[in-house]
Amino acid sequence: MSLTVDSTARDQAAAVRRRDISARELLDLHLARIAERNPQLNAIVSLDEERARAGAAEADQALAGGAEVGALHGLPFAFKDTHAVAGWRTTYGSPLYADHVPDADELLVERVRRAGAVTIGKTNVPEFAAGSHTFNTVFGTTLNPVDPTRSAGGSSGGASCALASGMVPLADGSDMGGSLRNPASFCGVVGLRPSLGRVPEWPLYNQWETTSVGGPMARNVGDLALLLSVLAGPDPRSPHALGDSGAAFAPPVTGSLDGLRVALSVDLGGAFEVDDEVAAIVSGSAGVFSDGGASVTVAHPDLALADDTFRTLRAWHFQAKFGALLAQHPDSFKQSLADNIRAGESLTGADVARAYSQRTQLSQRMRVFFETHDVLVLPVSQVPPFPADQEFPTAINGRPMETYLDWMRSAYYITVTGCPAISVPFGHTSDGLPVGIQIVAPHGRDRFLLEVAAAVEAAVS
Repeated sequence: MSLTVDSTARDQAAAVRRRDISARELLDLHLARIAERNPQLNAIVSLDEERARAGAAEADQALAGGAEVGALHGLPFAFKDTHAVAGWRTTYGSPLYADHVPDADELLVERVRRAGAVTIGKTNVPEFAAGSHTFNTVFGTTLNPVDPTRSAGGSSGGASCALASGMVPLADGSDMGGSLRNPASFCGVVGLRPSLGRVPEWPLYNQWETTSVGGPMARNVGDLALLLSVLAGPDPRSPHALGDSGAAFAPPVTGSLDGLRVALSVDLGGAFEVDDEVAAIVSGSAGVFSDGGASVTVAHPDLALADDTFRTLRAWHFQAKFGALLAQHPDSFKQSLADNIRAGESLTGADVARAYSQRTQLSQRMRVFFETHDVLVLPVSQVPPFPADQEFPTAINGRPMETYLDWMRSAYYITVTGCPAISVPFGHTSDGLPVGIQIVAPHGRDRFLLEVAAAVEAAVS
């Protein structure tokens, strides 16, 4: 088999380890694809070919010297531009950090680099990762690789676009309101929001803030498992990290749908509007599960408290993290983000306490729900990829969306449950735009979720 940038990450890593291809040659293949596609799509930013070539040469030297190498040895890697990479420009998509160069890696970056990946640059993000459409005043807009007139999603839009177009074999992301899942659905790749504590993060301004998590993205479930095996595992700097070793998630990943108890809901009982074509694709997944031997029931947990819970905690988090910066630079934030930060200024201790109490109730409702169901299936995003010149969809099926969060409920309702959720490519609209389904499992059952996703992937491929 001839190795290309579209080969699986597992095949690419294995070929480097066997020395069928050098890390430098593999890098050259990816740099050629970047040169071909990135000028139009704008997925990778702060690209540094010279430093990347030096890193690839070091990877080849280590292998030639008989060194024990990591799971990602020799694979080109571009980190999300919200993740601090020592010595590498990291802008967070904000003009305030346009020339910022961190002096230390954050934990996720440490792990990827230790596994042998070759850093080539960063992937584009919306300003401070706020919103599920990737644009900023530093680098511009990232476009969808399937249809460049459309959004690649966000906030991991650069990552998903780079993956889908073959610029990188794997990508990291982060997810608060759907930032791993939404762009995965928009670009036709796989994105996992892991269980809380599965992928530890450090440093954080608030080590106990748990609405946002880091996680893996890939073109298939097996590759995603490879990256999760590197990202997962405890670290003493992260007090709520789960104790399972990352090796527990390593490929191969196989699964079966036979006997699976599937709850399917298009809109969680009318909790949000869903585009008609997206709804039809999600409903159509019932046939795939049934054909595989699963029992499918139209059912959903009561997550009515999720909207107030998420919006309260998001505003509180944004105000705590960015409030002082906004006060110093009131004209240097996009309006939607500034509004969200200011929404946190009026919150009281009672408001935050209510949100955390509700979040506890939501977690318990999911625990009870999963006593009679194995997985919950619902839309990843309520819409297919929308025009790239819009900040967010203003209506769904003619129903107005009043804020830039309204169309993301199908993702952020799951956020506040703490459960793992994965976006798996499943179908296309009549215009050929990718649509994924979101599969949710009980907290802590990330390996099981990967096995179910692999079975779905096999059934639709």
